[in-house]
Amino acid sequence: MGARLGFVCCLLFVQILPGVFCWGKEGHYVTCKIAQKLFTEDADAAVKKLLPGHAEGDLAGLCSWPDEIRHQYKWRWTGPLHYIDTPDFKCNYDCCRDCHDSHHHKDRCVAGAIYNYSTQLTAYNDPEHLQSYNLTEALLFLSHFMGDIHQPLHVGFTGDEGGNTIIVRWYRRKTNLHHVWDNMIIESALKKFYDSDISVMIKAIQQDIQEGKSADIPPWGNCKSNHTVCSNPYASESIGLACKYAYRNATPGSTLGDEYFLDRLPIVEKRLAQGGVRLAATLNRIFTSPTTISTT
Repeated sequence: MGARLGFVCCLLFVQILPGVFCWGKEGHYVTCKIAQKLFTEDADAAVKKLLPGHAEGDLAGLCSWPDEIRHQYKWRWTGPLHYIDTPDFKCNYDCCRDCHDSHHHKDRCVAGAIYNYSTQLTAYNDPEHLQSYNLTEALLFLSHFMGDIHQPLHVGFTGDEGGNTIIVRWYRRKTNLHHVWDNMIIESALKKFYDSDISVMIKAIQQDIQEGKSADIPPWGNCKSNHTVCSNPYASESIGLACKYAYRNATPGSTLGDEYFLDRLPIVEKRLAQGGVRLAATLNRIFTSPTTISTT
């Protein structure tokens, strides 16, 4: 595909630039690694075909690409696709009310982006529309945004920009609340429980999924009425968790330590797992059978 070759050149260029990561580079890597283990044979083949050659079939290695390019002039338009701003203290998500950018362009939010790129990927098995989209980009954007929507503060209050303006201390380090959830909980968990080895963390989360330690694991990948994708419920979950866990006891100037960390870590690991299971389920549906796309 000609579009794919153009994407590879772009990707090789951005790899030398410093990255700015959301849900942390580690978080996106974990989510996509979990998904890869759950692909059907058809989905695995399609993903490997769409990835640039230097990826060597590893989707996880490129799942942070949308963060790496978002501040470049050509890609600035993608910025609003990484998150959703909800009314302060409402603690709920309403698609019609909340899914828009700062200019109120409809569907320009992470839930809308997941719907859009899922729709594009259905062209993979449709020769008539195959050349209409860059499916490599669609795959990477969908995979990344599925991770973003599961980070609770990517569906956060407008007034504090999803926790970005809430300045706190993570133990002794000054930071903001959004960064705590993007990076620092995962980084602290890696050091404290996983010997600073992300593969050990991934195996532990995968084992929990396989053993079904959470009673609600089986329905995670399901969509109502057998639709291909259902991003709105994921957004609703995130704002609920943001209110119940992320914002609670995290006022400006507060110090977040062991109590906050140990209580929130299970939430973070569950969201990483859910993002991986749901990404796999979505790609499995896209690449195995024609179905109806919906965000409900």
